[in-house]
Amino acid sequence: MSEPLLRISGLEAGYGMAPVLFEIDVEVRAGEIVTLVGSNGAGKTTLLRAVSRVIPSRGTLRFDGADIASLAPEHVFSRGLVQVPEGRQLFGKMTVEENLLMGAQRQKDRAEMRRGFERVYELFPILKDRRRQLAGNMSGGEQQMCAMARALMAAPRLLTVDEMSLGLAPVIVDELIDVLSEIRKQGVTVLLVEQDVFAAFSVADRGYVMETGRIVREGPTSELANDESVRRAYLGEVTS
Repeated sequence: MSEPLLRISGLEAGYGMAPVLFEIDVEVRAGEIVTLVGSNGAGKTTLLRAVSRVIPSRGTLRFDGADIASLAPEHVFSRGLVQVPEGRQLFGKMTVEENLLMGAQRQKDRAEMRRGFERVYELFPILKDRRRQLAGNMSGGEQQMCAMARALMAAPRLLTVDEMSLGLAPVIVDELIDVLSEIRKQGVTVLLVEQDVFAAFSVADRGYVMETGRIVREGPTSELANDESVRRAYLGEVTS
């Protein structure tokens, strides 16, 4: 079997002297949607920051067969590992189109950049209508769409999405879930970090459950959804 697109082995990370992650092992194969779920404070965002090299870590990090543990964030980005951060982190005083251009820094060919705009506007038609609007003046759902579109402008091989559903109405979350399915069809692999376990399990092939900085469950989402401890802790079901 070929090497996973992303392999994380024995990963440990934290902030200063405070450890957050302990011996994390995660694999994401090309063409998959893999989800990492858990309660607030479990360490999910810290894991994505370590993968993107925003914070230092110990352990093995391999992307597309290469060791990326010593790379700077911009070099990881240039290899096609692109993150949609928690909280969107748009440039609120810039237009939607200007925000999208910030994501297109990997694209040197103008024709390819135009195709990138066509692709994201097809996925998010509302952004085409809003392209001259300041990003900070849009609704939360529209801002999340813009953050995802900005990342897609970088033509990622692996898209990591941090808390996509945070603060959004269920109907918007459903739309974004459909977008994840569509971009997977277009050849983009996805690692989705989510507190909304229902949403995450509805789109992902496999999942990892995190608690206090450790992976405590893993497997196909169809199996995790039927795991008694997962159902009790994250799906709001009480067993007798």
